[in-house]
Formats: sequence, structure tokens, C-alpha cells
Amino acid sequence: MHAISLAAPYLDTHADQLCFSLDPTERPALAERQVTVGGLDVRLRLLGASHQVFAGPVRETVACLPGTVKGLPARYTWQPPGWTYDFGARTLRLTPEEFSAEVARILDRVDGDEDSLCGIFPGSPEALTAVVVEAADGSPGGGLVWRTWHTYPQSGQIVSTHTRLEAR
Repeated sequence: MHAISLAAPYLDTHADQLCFSLDPTERPALAERQVTVGGLDVRLRLLGASHQVFAGPVRETVACLPGTVKGLPARYTWQPPGWTYDFGARTLRLTPEEFSAEVARILDRVDGDEDSLCGIFPGSPEALTAVVVEAADGSPGGGLVWRTWHTYPQSGQIVSTHTRLEAR
């Protein structure tokens, strides 16, 4: 999948504005893609305020959400019936050169990957949100792993998340 140009500015303008939620509310999406990976249907959604991934029992949202505690957990584990969900996030602050190199690496990662969705926001070719999903350990039916990246050229920050969803 190639990166797509999004028609709306992004709403989360700084990494520390992001929040984490497993609330099932579907937010308005700028772009959406449905894929089947490891035998599971997955909806990848890009929001003006970041992303949502819907897979199995999980409705993961990382976005600027009014009324929600700001900040992302370094690690969060949840065990819905029959599943184990493990989420992690980190924020990097990079020099302009490092930032550009990392954005290029992210774009290379999603380019041609049919199980990804990447959107570039107006104002900077380095302002993007990307999601890539794959089967956990390459085994069908065993679960999923997805990674996301949210880039902030104005501050040189990149927020990356890593999620693992496995059947128990």
C-alpha cells in the first residue's frame, strides 16, 4: 500500500496530546482499509486525531480524545475472553536529519505492504500516521501484531506503538 494524501489537517499537533482507549466508539475516519490477516478481519482507520484498529474483540484508539487522560501507557495488558492483548508505546525526539531518515524508513516499510494504511497530512510530507498489521509469529489463527507511527515534524517527535493480540 502506498501512502495516501489526506484531505484534512491532523488534530493531534503534539505527541503529548495523544490518549489511549479501548472504547468501542467508532470515530470519524479520513481513510479506512479492511484486511484479513492470520484469519482475522481487521479494520485499519486513520483519524484526523490519529488511528483506530478494530480486530477480534479489540477496538484500539490512539488519538486526541476530549475528556480522556492524556498520555500513552508504556505498556498495557488486557485479557478479554479467549484473548491476550498487549499494547506498548514510546516517543522519540529526533534531530531534523534523524527525523527525516526515520520517516523515510516508515514510508519504505509501508510501501507495497497490502496489510497497511498510511496517510500524509497537508502541510508537510513528513506529517503522517501509518499502521501495519501482520500475523503473530507468521502463524495463521494465532493472532496479530500491529505497529503504528505518528510523526510530528514541528517538534521532531515520532510516537510508535506496538500491539500484540493472541488467541488463548
